[in-house]
Parts: sequence; C-alpha cells; structure tokens
Amino acid sequence: MVDLARTRLIYVAPAAGRSGVGDYADDFLAEVAPHFLDVVDYRIETEGAETVREVVAHARRVRELVVSTAKLGPTLVHVEQSGGSLSVFWASLLRGVNVTATVHDPPFPVWWPFKTKFVGRHRLLHHAVHYPFRAVTTVLQRRVLRGRTVFALTTMGADSIREKFPQSTPIAARIFVPARPDLTPPAERPLAVGLFGHVYRGKGFDLIGRLREELDADIDIRAAGRGTADLPPVDGVTLVGEVNGPDEDRFFESIRLLLVPYSKHNPYGKAYPASSAVTRSFAYGTPIVCITEGALAETVSRGGAVGVDGVDDLAAAVLDVVRDTASLDRLGREVTEIRRADAMNRCAAVFLDAWAALADVDTPEYSTR
Repeated sequence: MVDLARTRLIYVAPAAGRSGVGDYADDFLAEVAPHFLDVVDYRIETEGAETVREVVAHARRVRELVVSTAKLGPTLVHVEQSGGSLSVFWASLLRGVNVTATVHDPPFPVWWPFKTKFVGRHRLLHHAVHYPFRAVTTVLQRRVLRGRTVFALTTMGADSIREKFPQSTPIAARIFVPARPDLTPPAERPLAVGLFGHVYRGKGFDLIGRLREELDADIDIRAAGRGTADLPPVDGVTLVGEVNGPDEDRFFESIRLLLVPYSKHNPYGKAYPASSAVTRSFAYGTPIVCITEGALAETVSRGGAVGVDGVDDLAAAVLDVVRDTASLDRLGREVTEIRRADAMNRCAAVFLDAWAALADVDTPEYSTR
C-alpha cells in the first residue's frame, strides 16, 4: 500500500493551452495535489510540434526529476497521455518507480510515437513511418504498459485497453464535470444550438454549412472555442471565438443544445476518448446531440444526450428536441444527475484509491535502466 501523505507526486502532462488534455490537467492536479506530501508539476510546452531534440530533452528531464525526488522518499509518477503526446510517452519509459497513466485516446497511450514536428509536416512521411509498423509500435507500447496501472475516462476505453494490452491493469474512471454556475433551464434559453471546442479535423466544424441548410432558419447556430473565429463566415451562424470565464457562461446560456458531431475515420483503428466538450456542456446543464461514435455511445446510455447513427440524422434529431419543452426538461434533469455523479471530487477519488492500493516501491536508489 502507498501512503499518499508521505509520497511525492511527479505529474507529467501537456501544458495548458496546448490541448484539451493540458486544460484537463490543470483542474485535475489542483484536486489531487493536497493528498500528497509534495508535487512536481512538469509540463510539456512543445506538445504537438516537438523536435527529436525536444523529445529527448523532456525524457531526460523527467528521469532527472525521478532520480532527485526518489532520493527524498516514496515517489509516484503519473502521466497524461493522448494520441499525439510524443514527449509524455517517451518520458514515461521508467523503471524502479511507480508509474501510472491516464490514457486519453484509448486503447493506445500514443497513436503516432514518431510524429515529430518534421514528420508531422509531411503527410506521406508520417503515414510511411507509422502505418506499416503498427504491429511494432503495438509491441513497444505493450512492453511499456506491462504491469502498469492505467486509467481510461470511459468504461469502453478501459475495456479497449484491456483487450489490446492484457498485461496492463486498466481502471475505468470518469472525466470530471467541472464546477460552473447554474444557468437558465435549456427550454427557456434562446432558440439556438451550439458547437464548442478546439477546431481541428474530426470535430465537426466542417459541417456547419450543411447544418445551417438543414435546420430551420429561426434556429441560430453558434460556434465557440479556439479557432472558431477563423472559420469561414456562414449566414445564420455566429462565430464566437475562444471563450473563458463569463464569456463561456454567456455562450452556454445562449444555446439549448450542444451538437457533438464527432465522426473520426481513423485507418489506425477505433479510439474511445472521453469528450471534454461534453463535460463542459453538462457543467452548464446543457444537453447534447451527438453521433454515437466510440465512447459517445456510452455517454448517450448514461442520459442527457440524444444519439444518432450518422451525420445525416443530426439535423432531424435537433428539430425533434429543440422546441420540445418536455424533452428538454427531461434531458436537463438527466444532465443534473450526471453533474452530481461526475463531480471532480468523486472522479478524483477513483485515482486516489487506486494509487493508495499500489504496491510500495523502494526508490531511494532509483535506476534509469
């Protein structure tokens, strides 16, 4: 057993603002840090555009931190790993110390372990480096995860890790619903739907024009998040841009439903990530309409969400619900239950209990072998 109050935590994650994982890490660490004797917070500022030299430097620095921290007493390393978290993955190759990970894009800790800044600039090179060698990278990650406790933020994600990496110990956790002010019930808000999040491929922002054509003209569409201000203008669509604090409050109070039209075709396999856009929507009591892709099917099964099979069904699902007060009220009540069940303290407890249950590792003479 690990006594967390006597243990130092080394926390390795992308920097805030680099990705949704970095933003998640800020709130998560603030919740769990008081349970440890001390915390070393190491962030990867180069997330998503790393050179080989930077990857090596980050890995070396994390090893140095483990060596110096372990000399002071019991040490635990926890890493936040996503599909593109190159440095975080290579920095997690540690032995002789307890290492756990949250895998944000299960089943793989990292989908493209050699996607440096240079490789990422050349699409053909990227796929030439990764696609033919999927079996090799799977073996590599299987070796890294052997005997390691890993968390997924959905049950489907944990199951996928268990199937792909049977020698690991996957634990199904939940992505927390952040604390936000209570807003007007959805049925009493303006007649509008929204999209929210970082603009990149697979997030559905490319569907805005089509949705505008298929929804009634009196239903406004509002898009908010990093990169939305730079999207091509469309009549009847409000491009809000990045929102934080009171601006974020106002955005969600201006919509009745959030659309989550994620449909990621990935030739490397199916991923089961949790959605921070969904939890942000639920934080404001806002139901969602989504495609039941990956772990979003699990979201629909828990309530507060309307699921459809594909892009062709999105607009019809919105039209069925957006003016229906009874449906919006029912969905709103389901969202309220999820807000309570997935509050930060409850979600963090899964991690704290698992960490406390780890076998003690004697680390005063840490080895980098």
